[in-house]
Amino acid sequence: MLTKRIIPCLDIKNGRTVKGVNFVDLRDAGDPVELAERYAEEGADELVFLDISATEEERKTLARLVKSVAERVNIPFTVGGGISSASDVSILLKNGADKISVNSSAVKNPSLIDELVAKFGSQCIVVAIDAKLLKGEWKVHLVGGKVPTDLDLFDWAREVEKRGAGEILFTSMNHDGTKNGFANKALAELSQCVNIPIIASGGAGKPQHFLDTFVEGKADAALAASVFHFKEIGIWDLKEYLSKNNIPVRKRVQVQP
Repeated sequence: MLTKRIIPCLDIKNGRTVKGVNFVDLRDAGDPVELAERYAEEGADELVFLDISATEEERKTLARLVKSVAERVNIPFTVGGGISSASDVSILLKNGADKISVNSSAVKNPSLIDELVAKFGSQCIVVAIDAKLLKGEWKVHLVGGKVPTDLDLFDWAREVEKRGAGEILFTSMNHDGTKNGFANKALAELSQCVNIPIIASGGAGKPQHFLDTFVEGKADAALAASVFHFKEIGIWDLKEYLSKNNIPVRKRVQVQP
């Protein structure tokens, strides 16, 4: 059985790591380079870096900051925010990103997924989907959750897979920052309608929530921010808890003296 991944997320605004609730009320969470280095040392399996205001401000992702983070970590590193072309991807890969996350630009121009997959490979392309449960239906939102669409979460996920994306990062806007648990019902439905890995995002508050999203939500990976940023949950402690509950995780390597 494949190991389940634990992924800290660095939401970046004005060069700083920030965290909010339901995509609003952002507060400072620290220096992204220092946090990235800490997470690599603490046993994170991957790292996600999202320049959350790049699309809204109509600018490109902070390549220099991406390079600074990449120089300090030895784990897979996914970067997103303001990416709308193959040239954007090339710049970020050259600055140390391992994978690229696209969101709003892919919804506006779905053929972008095909283009990026053809040039860089499925394993490099993650499609992030921010969705909100409205009147019983999950609707995709763009521009950091600020722009609602009529696009159905599950229909879009199927199209994303068909176009060759290697992974989906699903964030429930209803659960984001609430620390009440992940959107496991929606995650389980996602896992039924696509065959590519699903990263669960939005709602982590305690170790039980990670266990629940792997068991009930059928997620392949779980992403969280504030519980890691503010040291409410230690990554190795979380992995030990998951392992004791029969969830396969990458464990700490014991170095022989």
